[in-house]
Amino acid sequence: MSEIRLDHDAWVVVADGEKALFLRNEGDVRHPNLQVFREMAEDNPPTREQGVDQPGRFNSGASPHRSALEETDWQRIGKERFAKHVVERLYKSAHRGDFDKIVIVAPPLVLGEMRKEMHKAVADRVIGEVPKTLTNHTIEDIEKLLTED
Repeated sequence: MSEIRLDHDAWVVVADGEKALFLRNEGDVRHPNLQVFREMAEDNPPTREQGVDQPGRFNSGASPHRSALEETDWQRIGKERFAKHVVERLYKSAHRGDFDKIVIVAPPLVLGEMRKEMHKAVADRVIGEVPKTLTNHTIEDIEKLLTED
């Protein structure tokens, strides 16, 4: 992680499919001091609690054979939707000039969805990505991970 330089006022967004922490470095490169200034959260229960119907069936024409369709993964859809909301918030902040540099920490699925939805105004300011789930870690643990050599 040593290629990530957390300059003063650099942002770090730590997200997963349900929660996002927006942090600002109040310290410097050598001694980061990440402070939470915004949180986003969205309830995303497991698919078994969101979908109650059986998977659909598909009949291809006059054939008597029917195939089952894959059950919808509502939780994954919720994670993708939440990632899109986080990226929209980042775009608004970038458009206002709230940050110059940002590091994004998220599990691979969420990180990929964020990349897909990210506007160029935000993407140009990304100085690092960490494909990990750290939303339930302490701020000190996040600082250590981002600054270890």
